[in-house]
Amino acid sequence: MRVPPRAWIGIAILIGYLVIIAIVAALSGVPYEDVGTSAESIFRVTVPSFVIGALYLVVVTTALGWWRPALFERARSARRWPIIAPVLMLVVAIVSLAQTTWEDFDATFLLALLLLGIGVGFCEELVARGTLLVGLRSRYREVWVWLWSSVLFGAMHLLNVLSGSPLDKALPQVLVAFGSGTVFYILRRTTGSLVWAMALHGLWDISVFTVGHNDATVPFAGLATPVVAILGLAVVAWVIKDADERVPVSSRAVA
Repeated sequence: MRVPPRAWIGIAILIGYLVIIAIVAALSGVPYEDVGTSAESIFRVTVPSFVIGALYLVVVTTALGWWRPALFERARSARRWPIIAPVLMLVVAIVSLAQTTWEDFDATFLLALLLLGIGVGFCEELVARGTLLVGLRSRYREVWVWLWSSVLFGAMHLLNVLSGSPLDKALPQVLVAFGSGTVFYILRRTTGSLVWAMALHGLWDISVFTVGHNDATVPFAGLATPVVAILGLAVVAWVIKDADERVPVSSRAVA
């Protein structure tokens, strides 16, 4: 790595990313409650946010030389069975998408949703369970790495308050994000790669944005999401136990 990992660097990268998202959202002029309701709103707010955010993250990660530790574990968890939590999340997303009335979407809206999924999966995973993990692992034991990365991932969603979301709606999002962040962390540990977490995260968010176009009287995702989060919290300890991912701060080998 060109730059030795530090916890403050990982946190600074996260803050920089959030500043970019906030500025783009403010400049778009689209009210928070309208984001995701149309292709236009996604192309005006979400897509530019993730394009600029992705460029920022790519440049920073390359400059630091952190790509390998950001994307891959040195050794994935010896306990693979906790992957049941991410698998359940995948099932919930697929069922939710299957219940969606796709006739409500035109080709432009579908393209917007696809770009949204790719953007959120790449950006949020790279910043929250990529560079942030690299930084935290230089200082903390793995249990704290999991906890702080999940807490900060949840706290990221408080940014919605600045965009106009009522606090009473943003706080539940923070809790759900903490739980889902734990599930994505489990997927990284059990597969040894952040790429699978990026893919699941993107699919999950697409399913979330299509819930309003769901055929079911009570959307399956609404009932199952808390179960997924609770399951993740119940099994995460088993992928933490055998983790040996701490990055020596003296490491200077170019990745």
